[in-house]
Amino acid sequence: MTIPARTLGRSGISVSPIGFGCWAIGGPAFRDGNPIGWGKVDDNESVAAIEAALDAGVTFFDTANVYGAGHSERVLARALAGKRDRVVIATKFGNLIDEGAQQAIGRDASPASIREQCDESLARLDTDVIDLYQFHIGDYDLEQAEDVVATLEELVQLGKIRSFGWSTDDPQRAAVFARSEHCAAIQLHANVIDDNPEMVKLIEAENLAGINRGPLAMGALTGKFNRDTKFADDDVRRRFDFAGKEGRTLEALEHIRDVLTSGGRTLAQGALGWLLARSEAFVPIPGIRTVAQAQDNAGALQHGPLSAEQMAEIDTALRALSLR
Repeated sequence: MTIPARTLGRSGISVSPIGFGCWAIGGPAFRDGNPIGWGKVDDNESVAAIEAALDAGVTFFDTANVYGAGHSERVLARALAGKRDRVVIATKFGNLIDEGAQQAIGRDASPASIREQCDESLARLDTDVIDLYQFHIGDYDLEQAEDVVATLEELVQLGKIRSFGWSTDDPQRAAVFARSEHCAAIQLHANVIDDNPEMVKLIEAENLAGINRGPLAMGALTGKFNRDTKFADDDVRRRFDFAGKEGRTLEALEHIRDVLTSGGRTLAQGALGWLLARSEAFVPIPGIRTVAQAQDNAGALQHGPLSAEQMAEIDTALRALSLR
């Protein structure tokens, strides 16, 4: 089974139904002494993973200026050299970075800063145009959001970006962007454990794509963690609360594991299959660091969405746990 390509909302831009999240390949980065990256990475393995994803049919790559304080964008550019016409690139703005120090040093969404951040991302990505440019400050002041939209529309007219969106879980904020002609997507948190029905309703009503961050709960839905798992000091996942939220995720996973792995799926493929069935507007972007992860996630394209019966079974199980 091969899933047809999906469209980024009303942009007309066609992408693979599953993308490649590039946060993890950015490597270490910090904000105020706290890690905001996934720890040390092997850039050669990252490049090989991107190539493996391309070979498996993945055409959508999502990064941000702050991932690795610019490093993720540079690694992506290296991997996609000579292949730019085969892919769709999304990146994000709003966070200021010190690339040399691997630090996030503030936030700025003034028109002048947005223009500067866009030019810097274009240079790091070694491209003439960004396909989807996403606002990365999810709680930004609503009263100032219209100025951000105006600047983004200006960048469209200048040919520096093709479309734009907002990474936010607030429907009211998303609706401000949705009114604008070249808004194509909202990036929202959603996975099989943490549904996001209000945002789903909005993106479908507004004909927008829903780019799913956290589709595998930062790895918790792959089955490779347990309550005793420890992370390195430079890994953002050291903040996991296995006595709280992440512990509940692991517990819930056991109640739906058999459904997710039916038909020969891995857990990751089942979790991605749930998202593909949840909404035709969804494009999940699981984080990937290795060739094996790229191939495993891309395998969900062959398995396809979960069936209506499987979706209902999962819903029933999660309702019994008060997670719906």
